Order: sequence, then C-alpha cells, then structure tokens
Amino acid sequence: MKEEIIAELKKKAAKSLESFGHELSGLRTGRASTALLEGIKVDSYGTLMPIRQVGTLSVPDSRTIAIQPWDTSLLHAIEKAIMTSDLGLNPSNDGRVIRIILPPLNEERRRELTKVAKRFAEECKVAVRNIRRDANEAFKKLEKEKTISQDELKKLQHDVQEQTDRQIVKVDEMLAQKEAEIMEV
Repeated sequence: MKEEIIAELKKKAAKSLESFGHELSGLRTGRASTALLEGIKVDSYGTLMPIRQVGTLSVPDSRTIAIQPWDTSLLHAIEKAIMTSDLGLNPSNDGRVIRIILPPLNEERRRELTKVAKRFAEECKVAVRNIRRDANEAFKKLEKEKTISQDELKKLQHDVQEQTDRQIVKVDEMLAQKEAEIMEV
C-alpha cells in the first residue's frame, strides 16, 4: 500500500510538471511557434474546437505563423478566436491563409510574460503541495488503521517531503529557463 501511494505521488507530480511545461510552451518568446496557439478554441459549426483541428499550422519563418483552414468559411472564426485570446496577436488573411506576424517583444511585454510564467509556476507548486498533502493524509490513515507504525509514518512523510522538494526545484529550473528565453533580445 505504501509503495502504491508513493507511485501515485510521483505520477501525479510528473503530470503537474508536464502540464506546467505545456503552459510555458504557449508563452511567446522572440521566435514564432505553433505551440503559441495551443490553447485557442475556434467556434466551428457551433462547437469549440482546438485550432489544430480546423486547419494546418506552420511556421514559414522565425516571425510568422501561418494557418491554412481546411474550410475557408472558418477564416473569420479563426481570426476572431486569435484576436479574443489574451496573446495580443493581430492576424491577417488573404482569403485562403491566415498569417500572424509576431512583432518584436518590447521590454514591457517581456516583463508581463515573465509575470504570467511565474503565475503558472506558482499554480504548479500549489498542485505539487496538494499532492503532498494527499499522500501524507493517506499515510496518516494507514497509521490510524495500525497498518504502519509512527516511525514508519515519519519516514514516509520525510520521503514525500523530499520528493516534493525535488519537484519544486524542477519547477524553479523550468521557470528560470523560460524567463531567460523571454528576456533574451
């Protein structure tokens, strides 16, 4: 039972880190990336669909993202979805393809993006701490049921704390790397 709880802790923590990494990839840096548009949903025939499911996304050069919809009637819906997102992008279309030209980031925008990255990092840390709390509660329950001793409980709580500390350090490292990427001119 103890091993299952530890394994579950590691699995959930890994998922939290993966999710954090995914959120960071959506933050804009100096280079164009289709990951920037990951969270955008397009109103397609009355259903909200991820932008990847309504067209082909490509990066023709380092400052441009191109979206070629499979159905040209969705051009305006895709444009609207991009403009209403909080990414601050202005798409333009030629009747067949939507192009998003990424302007160079100014200092103020870079600082805003680092604040967003820090918020994502804090949310991930909270998730990891919640996972720690759940594992500790499970161990306390085992101790109340007399399945494990108090000494074992203390050791397991220590192991859980060490695992949590390692995850927090990984979050901080990922954040530092992304901040450096954003602030790079």
